[in-house]
Amino acid sequence: MKRITLFCGHFGTGKTNVAVNYAQYIRAQGLPTAIADLDIVNPYFRTKDSEDELKTAGIDVISLPFANSSVDLPALPAEAYSLVQNTSRYAVLDIGGDDRGAYALGRYVPYILAENNYDNLLVVNFHRPLTRNAEEAMESFAEIALAAKIPFTGIVNNSNMGEETTPEDIESTFPEAEKLSMLSGLPVVMTTVRADLADQIHCDNLFPLQLQKKYW
Repeated sequence: MKRITLFCGHFGTGKTNVAVNYAQYIRAQGLPTAIADLDIVNPYFRTKDSEDELKTAGIDVISLPFANSSVDLPALPAEAYSLVQNTSRYAVLDIGGDDRGAYALGRYVPYILAENNYDNLLVVNFHRPLTRNAEEAMESFAEIALAAKIPFTGIVNNSNMGEETTPEDIESTFPEAEKLSMLSGLPVVMTTVRADLADQIHCDNLFPLQLQKKYW
């Protein structure tokens, strides 16, 4: 587990929910943890929606100045610099969708690369339009990688169909995830699953999620 974990991916892949759950996972190990919402693309699914729950768990939350308001400006919180400059906390960064959202990383990348203690994870949902297969996901990967200017280190298979998801819906995406791994040269480091389905999935890198309806 690296000190900084970034979650990037195509719009609608479920990055925010994965990021929130991962921050809770880190905190549950007794480590000082913070999460930052750097999504300048999507004003609807915010880390801030889970702010009370996260703060109750002892997780610091850094969100956009206008999150959950009627104003949606691409302004990034100045406090986010503390996550990349102060190495005393584990940091989870929720990055906006596609290449446009990845550009927001630019000002933080020099600090992240200098410390070199990070994971940059590509979140993929093979049940979403435009990323139905490995080839389409690879196009998204290339666009985001170019914009972010920081290498990806792994893949998160976050394939689901909302509340209707079945174990078969998840397991059917394993071949595409492995194909994306082959095309990109990156390992599949995490396969997410709704917590109530976890005991029905056979996978070595399973990561159960507690999901809020809004994130579906």
